[in-house]
Amino acid sequence: MQDAGETVTPIDPSRKLSDAVREVKNALADRDDVVVDMREAHRMRLDLLAAELAPVFADVPADNDSFDFAVSSGLQPRLWIDAVSHIAMGRDRRTYRFLKDTRIGRVVLAESTDMKTVADHVTRYVAERVVERQRMMEGETEPALAGFARPPVAEAEPPLQAAGGGFWPAVFSTLGVITAGALVGLALAALLFWDRLSAIKISF
Repeated sequence: MQDAGETVTPIDPSRKLSDAVREVKNALADRDDVVVDMREAHRMRLDLLAAELAPVFADVPADNDSFDFAVSSGLQPRLWIDAVSHIAMGRDRRTYRFLKDTRIGRVVLAESTDMKTVADHVTRYVAERVVERQRMMEGETEPALAGFARPPVAEAEPPLQAAGGGFWPAVFSTLGVITAGALVGLALAALLFWDRLSAIKISF
């Protein structure tokens, strides 16, 4: 029931839900196109970097299965070097970011808009991993990676030696200190009891 004097706005029959649905779909399609374009741009740059590094990847020994060397698909394409390191593109679509996952989190090994600079860092990393594996195969446990080398252990300080450089000089030195202390004690006792000793002499 309507109150007297109340104005009722009629529903616009031209406004349809199907039109709104179509607009939403168009907006989503435009956004998806942007995402696809970004993904394709990222993948294209990573493919170029992979082509730059192809000779390096080809030189890795065939029996070394530590590396992946593959560009993954997804919302953010990545060029994988091994199980813990990869290259991804920055938000500006031009910066290459060489990343490594460690126990303390993800660290940036290199970051540059210059593809050759990042390729040089990746080449160095691959070489270090190859040398590290060779050293481990030969029985050496020291890592080859400079950033993860074990810090040198400080040598223990030699035990302090007694003055004189031997056992007997230390014993004689201790006996000398004890003897000197005894003599000083006797002298002090003699001074304290001097009056009594004088009285005993007078009485005799």
